[in-house]
Amino acid sequence: MFGQTFEYHDLAVVALLVILEGVLSIDNALVLGLLAKRLPPHQRQRALMYGLVGAFVFRVIAIIFAQLLLGIEVVKLIGGGYLLFVAGKYFLEQWFGTAEEQIVLGEDEQPVLVHADDGSPLSAKEEEEELEARIPVPAPELEVVNGSAGRASSGSARAFAKFWPTVVVIELTDIAFAVDSILAAIALVGPKEDDTPGLHPKLWVVVVGGMLGVLLMRVAAAIFIRLLEKFPRFETSAYLLVSVIGLKLVADWWFNEIGEEHPVLDFHSLTSPAFWVFWVTMLLCFLVGFIPKARRQTSDG
Repeated sequence: MFGQTFEYHDLAVVALLVILEGVLSIDNALVLGLLAKRLPPHQRQRALMYGLVGAFVFRVIAIIFAQLLLGIEVVKLIGGGYLLFVAGKYFLEQWFGTAEEQIVLGEDEQPVLVHADDGSPLSAKEEEEELEARIPVPAPELEVVNGSAGRASSGSARAFAKFWPTVVVIELTDIAFAVDSILAAIALVGPKEDDTPGLHPKLWVVVVGGMLGVLLMRVAAAIFIRLLEKFPRFETSAYLLVSVIGLKLVADWWFNEIGEEHPVLDFHSLTSPAFWVFWVTMLLCFLVGFIPKARRQTSDG
């Protein structure tokens, strides 16, 4: 239908996109929760709902443009560089960061940040600092309701953000997190094999991956947090996958041209060594997630 084709290995691509979306959605759900928490309680669910609608609309627009992007050579370089930046930022934070906070599930089954050493909740100031570090634009300023100036710590006066500026920031945050998955989908699908007009035969993979991403941003974070509790290295595995996908995009841009009959590195043909090198590397990165962390030795031995 509409020139779309199906092969069994397409299901592996979709499954991989689901895994990437799921792990990356944890940070997204955490940030959205922190943003909503800055609003009065009766506005929080409405703001998140508007954000969900906006995320869905953006995904539809991105998928429409994905057909065009699949035919633009420089998108490979830009997309690959961006994915490498995202993965590199994660690994630098892991290697040189202090890791003073960790993500756990709160009472409402939503991701929350706690102190890594004792599991105590972050203070309001610490939450604000984490939020500023994780969102793509400045958060709306807090304004005190019912009287006094400054952020009230007790009594009836409370500091809240304005509704619509917060919704805008939620939308922009959703868009920022969506870019990763759309680029990953484009990389895994690859360009058309010929210059004939019409839809890319694997555009449906980008569509399915994009739509699943919208759902995972809201409902699957708790599932993947529990998965990370059982397999702590799974997050590292996800960012290794992002790194390999980024390298694949850059290599595809450097060595190949869109529409080339015999590309130097053919990542999409079962008879090409590049195909097997890419997918075996992806499999090894995925298996890293199941390696148990070494147990700390106690003083008793």
